[in-house]
Amino acid sequence: MMGNQPIIVLREGTESTKGKTAQSNNIMAARAVADAVRSTLGPKGMDKMLVDSMGDIVITNDGATILKELDIEHPAAKMVVEISKTQDNECGDGTTSAVVIAGELLKKSEALIEQNVHPTVIANGFRLASLEAIKILKGIGIKVSPTDKKTLKLVAMTAMTGKSVGGERDKLADISVEAVSSVSEKSNGTYEADIDNIQVEKKHGGAVSDTRLIKGIVLDKERVHPRMPKSVKNVKIALIDSALEIKKTEVEAKIQIRDPMQMQKFLDEEENTIKEMVQKVKKSGATVIICEKGIDDMAQHYLAKDGIYAVRRVKRSDMEKLAKATGGKIVTNLDDLTSAELGAAETVEEVKIADSDMTFVTGCKNPKAVSILIRGGTEHVIDEVERALHDALKVVAVALEDGIVVPGGGAPEIEIAIKLRDYGQSVGGREQLAIEAFADAMEVIPWTLAENAGMDSINVLIELKNAHTKKAGRTFGINIDENKVSDMIRANVIEPLRVKTQAVQSATEVASMVLRIDDVIAARKLSPSERGPPGGGMGGMGGMPGMM
Repeated sequence: MMGNQPIIVLREGTESTKGKTAQSNNIMAARAVADAVRSTLGPKGMDKMLVDSMGDIVITNDGATILKELDIEHPAAKMVVEISKTQDNECGDGTTSAVVIAGELLKKSEALIEQNVHPTVIANGFRLASLEAIKILKGIGIKVSPTDKKTLKLVAMTAMTGKSVGGERDKLADISVEAVSSVSEKSNGTYEADIDNIQVEKKHGGAVSDTRLIKGIVLDKERVHPRMPKSVKNVKIALIDSALEIKKTEVEAKIQIRDPMQMQKFLDEEENTIKEMVQKVKKSGATVIICEKGIDDMAQHYLAKDGIYAVRRVKRSDMEKLAKATGGKIVTNLDDLTSAELGAAETVEEVKIADSDMTFVTGCKNPKAVSILIRGGTEHVIDEVERALHDALKVVAVALEDGIVVPGGGAPEIEIAIKLRDYGQSVGGREQLAIEAFADAMEVIPWTLAENAGMDSINVLIELKNAHTKKAGRTFGINIDENKVSDMIRANVIEPLRVKTQAVQSATEVASMVLRIDDVIAARKLSPSERGPPGGGMGGMGGMPGMM
């Protein structure tokens, strides 16, 4: 009797897609993501306007920002979005390239699957091709010294090409190199540059050309009392992370006062406590206080009387940057505050920028944290300048740390494509088909660069291949400014090696992972009533046996 009854394993409403249908769906979703950003690639790539459900607008051609703002539902498409996040965190630049390469790898592999090449064979071929591609990239790498500011500037300018920074690319590149050089530190013979030590503040008003580097820290805070000095010279800075206020008791307590004289004594004691706090600050020799927590009104009054400049409720990250910039130490207990704990700077002053007062801490000796103040006509312009600066700072830091750059303009991708075809023949077997597909996929970068610049993609690829067959032509790529194929080193188009290697590795990993999926099991989405009460409530007991 039970023989013909179907066995239901999955919950009702669960969707399952198997075999080639699942692979085809995943590949289509991943390619759709790649196509969404493809037109933004290169110096002449177009911008996207993204409008969210609240009506907020983002205008950008930064691949990572576009994909972050898109509300993507498909799980395979989300995997491709992860590439852009990783690329952005690791290198700052090359986010669009990584996603486009991943999309193209999947497109080429779809043709192989139709020829009955097993996905595992394709994935293995891609892995071999990826390892060989990284060797090829290292072979065309050019060493760069951490002190070679001219080359680092060219790296920054290449990263900002095509971003909406007006004609200020040159100035912003100088700022990027100067900022990264300031915060870079040498340890065990290698350089490290943490761009988290570069604080970026934005204020709309003025022009992009008014953007400047401050060898110190800018705080979007004003002094706490109008009678405090507006500017202090030869500053000794106390960095305090405790409140200059009367502490409340840890346990709930009531104080009953029956006599008015006792009340006065109580108030006097509070005032004396605050006076003592201010005296401790004054005794240390500090002329400026930067406080992470609150400063009592009474404390403000006494600090102003003593001519001490004070700022309160400063972010922890800003406190840490101030410590690095001024050489001071963050103090938790005022009793520990001595002259040895103080930081030093030439000037601390309150400056009115646009419609708000800001505190500038400048003239720090050899600061290991600096600030960039971005100006621009509108919020959208400033946001795009900030994204361009982030890319520039990151690529300069990567080039400085690794010390190797490669030509840009599609030159490395064409070199990889040509060399991989020879490599594929040495491997043989069905893997050769996957390696050749990988080589074809790498050509999508120069193809798209030419397409977005309005050039004939086929002619450009033929010219590039002809140039790369000669040893002297290994650095030839697409010169977008002159719409021709030329030497990228002479055209000053150079990128850090890590941008290329990371893009190849990430794209290969995601393409291989998507290919190996042959079954997608998606649970039915719960309706709001089925989800139960918000905040993790029990959502219905489910009717225990014997209960009415």
